[in-house]
Amino acid sequence: MHGLNPQQTAAVAHCDGPLLVLAGAGSGKTRVIVEKIAHLVSSARYPAKRIAAITFTNKSAKEMRERVARRIRGDAGEGLTISTFHALGLKLLQIEHAKVGLKRGFSIFDSDDTATQLRDLLAGAKPDAVQAAQQLISRAKNGGLSPEQALAAAQGTREREAAALYARYQARLSAFNAVDFDDLIRLPVQLLESDLDCVAAWRERIGYLLVDECQDTNDAQYRLLKALAGPKGNFTCVGDDDQSIYAWRGANPENLSQLAQDYPALKVVKLEQNYRCSNRVLRAANALIAHNPHEHPKQLWSAQADGERIRVWECRDSAHEAERVAGEIHFLGTARLQKDMSATWSDFCVLFRGNHQSRALEKALQLLRVPYHLSGGTAFLDRGEVKDALSWLRLIANPEDDSAFLRAVQSPKREVGATTLARLAELAQAAHLPLSRAAESVGLLKQLPARAANALSAFVDIVRHLRSEAARLPPADLVRQLNERSGLLESLRAQCKTETLFAIRRGNLDELAEWFEGPRAQMSRNAGELAAQLALLTHADKNDAGNQVRLMSLHGAKGLEFRYVFIVGVEDGTLPHDASIDEGRLDEERRLLYVGITRAKEALWLSHSREAQRWGSKLRLQPSRFLDELPAAELQRDGADPVADAARKNERATMGFAAIKALLDA
Repeated sequence: MHGLNPQQTAAVAHCDGPLLVLAGAGSGKTRVIVEKIAHLVSSARYPAKRIAAITFTNKSAKEMRERVARRIRGDAGEGLTISTFHALGLKLLQIEHAKVGLKRGFSIFDSDDTATQLRDLLAGAKPDAVQAAQQLISRAKNGGLSPEQALAAAQGTREREAAALYARYQARLSAFNAVDFDDLIRLPVQLLESDLDCVAAWRERIGYLLVDECQDTNDAQYRLLKALAGPKGNFTCVGDDDQSIYAWRGANPENLSQLAQDYPALKVVKLEQNYRCSNRVLRAANALIAHNPHEHPKQLWSAQADGERIRVWECRDSAHEAERVAGEIHFLGTARLQKDMSATWSDFCVLFRGNHQSRALEKALQLLRVPYHLSGGTAFLDRGEVKDALSWLRLIANPEDDSAFLRAVQSPKREVGATTLARLAELAQAAHLPLSRAAESVGLLKQLPARAANALSAFVDIVRHLRSEAARLPPADLVRQLNERSGLLESLRAQCKTETLFAIRRGNLDELAEWFEGPRAQMSRNAGELAAQLALLTHADKNDAGNQVRLMSLHGAKGLEFRYVFIVGVEDGTLPHDASIDEGRLDEERRLLYVGITRAKEALWLSHSREAQRWGSKLRLQPSRFLDELPAAELQRDGADPVADAARKNERATMGFAAIKALLDA
């Protein structure tokens, strides 16, 4: 425990009974989790194979595994589980599949797969209605409700209709031997809460549980934690109620309070020393979040210097705001780079409430030739044609992958509709066959409409041919041949109204083939195995932001830190959002700004506009009410020091004009 502060040491040392670690922003919570795992193993309290650490993202799980590997040497860490909630649920279902009515090799439907099934069940429904139904079903599952329980809890016609649809959708999943992502939590909860022998076995398997970002758990995830921990409660939950910003996707920050009710012996340790921010930034953050109700109030502090005052800019409109932000970044970045002061473009980050706010910023940065990376765009591997190709590869490699079959057989479209596929699933289930093997059975095909049976037979022939080619072709060549033989390219050409659009989408498939020529391909035995790995990645895994200014939403910034942070659009109606003001839900919006403020290590800018163009007319805007909750002594507002403001403006303008002239002369 060398190098830990007293509170961190207390959190690591407490190993008997339930523990809640309230970890403020930048307080070293990941280090505490890593050190606690090492302590549990080295003290022989639990072998690594009986310890499970749960995170919310694959990225944070990967980082934690790497840090634990550096901390625990040799075989001592063998068998340790560090995963997301969903990965843990999947592991449990793979072992206990029969107890929840699944067969081995069940498929996992992603959001697109779910939407496809709901569109078929809601024939003729508009996209908004399908999306709303999908959200209602997901909400029920995140609450741990079965279709029957959802119907019993339904209030009003809309919820009753959604519950009935949930039952029909779940029956179809069962026919396809599939689950969706929400089921990866709901089904394990259902099993552990109803099967005493099963829950006892899993409590023996997982002797100690560590949960990161506990404030982001939904009701089903909290019940999973409680079921695995049992009445003894040998767990460490790490969280921060001040950083709970995901209520819109089901997170329930009240779960932190619920812990104390469910476990009266709960010990609480507060981590209040911040290792990231200047004290001035922390004083502002503390003052802001103090306006929210707290069961366990915290007061962050830092051993670092006060730092610069927080700049508050009033701008004419979003275009002027973007110009000021871009100009300041260009000035500071260029000045520091020229003076070799170790600053890089990646030290700068611009945060906003909604992704639409990035457009003006992108234009302003482009004009000044400042390199930037916009986070949160459509991930490369989420593009439709790329997912289609990956489903073909997965099916070629694994005939029992029903999820891959369902997507591939409809990519491109052929005479096989959702009703036919549901009937095929019934026949496959009765014959104890995966869907692709059922489609190869002449006897089963005779029980389907002739046109659909012929289309399935033709599809099977293509898959067989590509499967034989997979044995001799390098993975990248197989991808290229697949794109031709499957009909994906021909279908893309028919879909695209212009050659330019076709070239872009074809380029995505060409780029996918290139992925199979790199180091990842050398690590995998075949293209199908690599396709399954790629399905878990995003475009950022291939092309990281590098040395570029980061543009991202406040929601996407959680867990990150930057030397210089700009938060734009700090107006009523934007931050806090209109809907939150109308509905009196300001607490989460305040937490969102708190998260943004505490990303800044050295300097912070907050900007707002006086007016906006809406629906063809100018709209007068008001500064965010949250600005009045920040201590005036920590702020440097426009106009407070006219002489300094004028000098700074002239200095930035001179460099900005020089950059624009260089662009025009190029």
